[in-house]
Amino acid sequence: MVARGFRNLAPLDLEVPASGVALLGANGAGKTNVLEAIYYPVLFRSFRGAADAEVARYGSEGFHAEVAFGDGAAPGTAAATWTAAGREKRLVIDGAPVATLAAAAGRWLAVAFLPSDTGLASGAPTERRQFLDRMLALASPAYLRALARYRQGVSRRNAALRRGEIAAAQAFEPAIAAAGAPVVAARLSWSEGARSEFAREFTALGEGLPADLEYVGDATLADPGAWPAQFALVRERDRQRGITSVGPHRDDLRLTLGGKSLGRYGSTGQQRSAAIALKLLELATLKEARSEEPALILDDVFAELDRDRQGRLAERLTGGGVRQALVSSPRREELPGELKLPVWTVEGGRVETR
Repeated sequence: MVARGFRNLAPLDLEVPASGVALLGANGAGKTNVLEAIYYPVLFRSFRGAADAEVARYGSEGFHAEVAFGDGAAPGTAAATWTAAGREKRLVIDGAPVATLAAAAGRWLAVAFLPSDTGLASGAPTERRQFLDRMLALASPAYLRALARYRQGVSRRNAALRRGEIAAAQAFEPAIAAAGAPVVAARLSWSEGARSEFAREFTALGEGLPADLEYVGDATLADPGAWPAQFALVRERDRQRGITSVGPHRDDLRLTLGGKSLGRYGSTGQQRSAAIALKLLELATLKEARSEEPALILDDVFAELDRDRQGRLAERLTGGGVRQALVSSPRREELPGELKLPVWTVEGGRVETR
């Protein structure tokens, strides 16, 4: 991977071992920034939600992040260059410029876990919907296109509702139904197929209680023909509120442990285990859909886990179940002995590979 002008990092030109690497460094040293630079060319945006201007080193002219990946049979590259002067971003895939983000996203595949991802268990439904949409969009360009059309249609209908233009709002409903139905269908299909795997991953991480996930939404909306009746029921209420109250933008993914809500009753360690299990499901989903296994990026993942869970996760990462794992930790003693990865140190934005 190559990085220039990225956060606090000194210029980087690193060859990450095929199995992965563990990054050690004090808080603020830059280890999360290294992981962020590696992940950036997946979706060409910060995995912390930062604007590109915030990603660029202070006072720099911009930044560049690039990864080379694949084996000898199918190598590839994904790169982005952002310039501060024009606030422009240039995307290059396999050496050729690409005009749109949709065409570039996902050529390089990685799944990232951040400490804030415990919100997948404890946070608002928005976080779980974003998880589903990111994963399914990377797995299927058709899902990405449907999601974009759906969001555009809902936005236009909402604007018409706020203007009090009921006929105009109604005119957008067929397009919303046509795009929204495959979104609901894909989410339902994934959730139904993932239930047993979520429980298995959770158990493998050391949890004794049975875990479950369930999609919460109107399953009938997987059929475009079901939408007109639903719109008719809520049209007047939507007019009064100025929002669209039908559709997958209001749905959720319910996570439970022992039949109880993980968000409400789960411990911090259990919630973290749930988030990790979801990331492992994301890894498996992308591998199956794209016939290639993504890298797994885990920032400070062993914190809040007891020793048994740490060891189980480490074995999962380096025991043959994950092709390439990149993890970070502030202290060497927090790396389980079962984690068989080379260790690099990060200090002051510089990476020492020896």
